[in-house]
Amino acid sequence: MSERTGLVTFAGKPVTLTGNAIKVGDKAPEFTGVNQKLETVSLSEFIGKTVVVAVYPSIDTGVCQQQNRKFNEIASQKEDVVVLSVSLDLPFAHKRFCAAEGLDKIVTLSDHREREFGENYGFLIKELVLLARGTVVIDKNGTVQLVEIVPEITTEPNYDKTLKLLDKLS
Repeated sequence: MSERTGLVTFAGKPVTLTGNAIKVGDKAPEFTGVNQKLETVSLSEFIGKTVVVAVYPSIDTGVCQQQNRKFNEIASQKEDVVVLSVSLDLPFAHKRFCAAEGLDKIVTLSDHREREFGENYGFLIKELVLLARGTVVIDKNGTVQLVEIVPEITTEPNYDKTLKLLDKLS
């Protein structure tokens, strides 16, 4: 597994990303996660739809909560888009937060079992064993169209860039 440094900081301190870095134009690697019902969900279940993977460290932080609210709003505005909200949080934490916030448009997935997303997409933070914050957009053909790894994990992703791309893909 490869390691990359110099891309991301957490509260100003450099961290190491592990896993296979993906780039625009790649075929999106398969991954599975666990949903709020403890069911295994695969990326391949969404073939034929535009998929936004919203990646974040922990649902129990304010920035991550805001990110999930914003992507739930985006998912509610785009019928042909599925938002997979991925972290290493347990499915119980996802369920608790989404119920409290009324978030029902995102599909929350926990990468805690296999860490397939983190490793297959290069978002796993070695020092913290959390996922870096970012966004991946995959078109209806399964091709990666956007990879954003937020340089400072305590800041939000670029929603405007994602929305502009989704408008183009729709």
